[in-house]
Amino acid sequence: MPSTLQIILHQDVKNLGKAGELVRVRPGFARNYLLPRDLAVTASASAVKQVAHDKAVAASRAERVKKEAGELATKLGAVTVKLVHRAGDDGRLFGSVTTKDIEGALKGLGFAVDRKKLQAVDALRTLGSHEVKVQLHQDVTATIKVEIAKP
Repeated sequence: MPSTLQIILHQDVKNLGKAGELVRVRPGFARNYLLPRDLAVTASASAVKQVAHDKAVAASRAERVKKEAGELATKLGAVTVKLVHRAGDDGRLFGSVTTKDIEGALKGLGFAVDRKKLQAVDALRTLGSHEVKVQLHQDVTATIKVEIAKP
């Protein structure tokens, strides 16, 4: 009987590995814990090929998503969002402009950006021009200009 067995994990297992990884474990651990709970499958030649194919597909999908995010970032970089809000004589707003307001203005311009991706330092509380960062992807960030004016 072999001292270790190669398996492919279906799910993340604490202190062992992440889903899709090929790991070596003791036969009893695989037979009694991992396999009955469908956390892993034994590593046959076809299963290893399938995992390699799935990783290649995931990598190409991630690259495509990153490229699309980069294209959207260049489009958003040229956009200036203009908002009209009531303000006092000193230039301070009655209330504030939030990410929800900016999200609505971007939808009006034809951009579908989730407000959770908008990274305003604080709620915008003064008239004038402000810059807001948009985290479109882990590696892709765009900056949009937000101009707030009186009605």
